Amino acid sequence: MPNTHSSNLVYLVRHGETEWSVTGQHTGVFDLPLTDDGERQAKRLVGRFKGVDFKAVYVSPLKRARQTCELAGFSDAKIDPDLAEWNYGDYEGKTTKEIHLERPDWNPFDDGFPGGESVEQVGARADRVVQKLHSAQGNLLIFAHGHFLRFLAARWLGLPPGNARFFVLGTTAVSILGYENNITRPAILLWNDRHHLQR
Repeated sequence: MPNTHSSNLVYLVRHGETEWSVTGQHTGVFDLPLTDDGERQAKRLVGRFKGVDFKAVYVSPLKRARQTCELAGFSDAKIDPDLAEWNYGDYEGKTTKEIHLERPDWNPFDDGFPGGESVEQVGARADRVVQKLHSAQGNLLIFAHGHFLRFLAARWLGLPPGNARFFVLGTTAVSILGYENNITRPAILLWNDRHHLQR
């Protein structure tokens, strides 16, 4: 566990469970609320950041992220449209299994989503967020979505957007982005930590 009292760390939180995260349906711009279990997960975040002084808290405009943020105790977060989930276009609400029946070789990180955003477009949004994070002083906290946060991690490290495929996140997972020694050496200090759900 990194020193959570260090400054200039970026804490990431994926939203809690929704009906579609349970069924595996792609949930992009469709504005689903949390399930009852998702709300319980979000409440488990209360106290998770005890002792950490946040300069700012940012949240996706989508309901599931805002609910998670508020239930975790951060009702004054700033909404950032760039933190919204990948727009899945024609595949919104479909599972990967259903998509593969039509396109057996489809991979979202290579092919994007027809009628939605390309990998490059989501990567560009992540780049704008990274630029904002690098220019900020102090610890920051972000509540957003599984796919988008994976893109954010890849771009934080300077990796191609498609390398987001290598970073998997569970619901209500906490991750930390930081640096090894200085800003020229970005690093992932913690990834997909869900131990707060085991209490």
